[in-house]
This record gives sequence, structure tokens and C-alpha cells, in this order.
Amino acid sequence: MKRLLIAIAALALVSAQAADVTTNTKAKVDPKNNKVSRPVVAKPKEPVMTRDELRACLDTKDANEAEVKAVNGLVAEYKSTSETLKAEKTELEGASTNLEKRVADTKAEYEAIVKANEEFKVAAPKMEKADFEAKQKELKDRAVAFDDGRNKLIADNEVLNKRKTAFGTKIDAINALQKSIEDRRDANLDKQDEWKASCSKKKYDEADEAAIMKERAAKAAADAASAPK
Repeated sequence: MKRLLIAIAALALVSAQAADVTTNTKAKVDPKNNKVSRPVVAKPKEPVMTRDELRACLDTKDANEAEVKAVNGLVAEYKSTSETLKAEKTELEGASTNLEKRVADTKAEYEAIVKANEEFKVAAPKMEKADFEAKQKELKDRAVAFDDGRNKLIADNEVLNKRKTAFGTKIDAINALQKSIEDRRDANLDKQDEWKASCSKKKYDEADEAAIMKERAAKAAADAASAPK
């Protein structure tokens, strides 16, 4: 019986010690036995652009900005020319309408003169001499006036046709300008995207930037000094 009690007591003591070990949250950890499951890997340093690379990026950026300004200038030119051409188109349409009316009037006058001459031929044998001569002069003067008007109409039509041809050339030119603007704008957008991918997220040394700015200032001064006055 005593052996049984001793065994039970010993078992209780072992269980108590085991409980103390598993529930003691303040137990110290032996640093020699402390293992790290995931070793910390140092992040590699981000590369810095060389001075030549930085210079190329700055030059590209300046070129892109200059191209934007140039394209904007062409856009302003396009808008101004478009307004001028719209006004010219309206004027040409009015001139064409007026010329068409003159053509119709000239045709009507010709037919009226032909009819008046036919009537004169029929009435002439019965007319007094004075009336005959007066009517004859009237028809002659009318024919002369018709010829003058027709010749003027032909000349004005030639001038208008030349203006229309010149206007068509201007339309071709402004259409070509519009196409050039679109092409240059698309190309510039592509270059800006290339610059963003190649330069915008890269680090650089501010000392290199300062040196490049100094180079540019020196070149600008040299160019100004050598420019003709």
C-alpha cells in the first residue's frame, strides 16, 4: 500500500513539474538554442545612374518638352488657319452662287435677244424707216452689251476657278499639317513613355546633376558669345 501511495505521489510531482514547464510563459530561452526559421536577407542597394546616363535622361526630357511646345505651336497655327479658311470658304460659296445667277441671267438675256431679233425680222417690212432704224440700233446696242457682259462673266469665272484651285491647295496643306501634328504627337507620347520607363524611377547623384547643369550653362554662354551680333 505504501508503495502505491509513493508511486502516485511521484506521478503527481512529475505531472506538476510538466505543467509548470508548459504553462510558464516567462521562461527564458537559451540564445544558443534559439533558431531562426527564415534568415533575414539584406535588400540589394538600388543602382544609381552614371553621369552619362543621367545626362542622356535629362537631354531626352528636354527634347520631349521642346517637342510638346513645337506641336502646340503647330496646333495654334492649325486653328488660326482653319478659321481663315472657313471664312474664305464662305466667301467663295457666295461668289459661286452669285456667278451661277449671272450665268442664268446671261442665258436668259441671250434667249431674249434671239427672240427680239426674230420678232424684228417679222415686223421690219411693215415698220416706218425711223422706227426700223431705232429698233435696229436698240437691238445692236443690246447685243454689244450682252457680249461685254458675257466676256466679263467668262473672265470672272476664270478668276473664281483659280481661287478655288488655290483654296483646294490650302485645304491639302492644312490636312497635311493636321496629319503631321497627329504623327508627331503620337511619337512624342511614345518617347515620353520610354523616358518614364528608362529614367523616371531611377536614382541619381545630385552632384552629377549639378555638374551637368554647370556644363549646360557654360555651353549656353559660349554659344551666346559666338553668335553673330
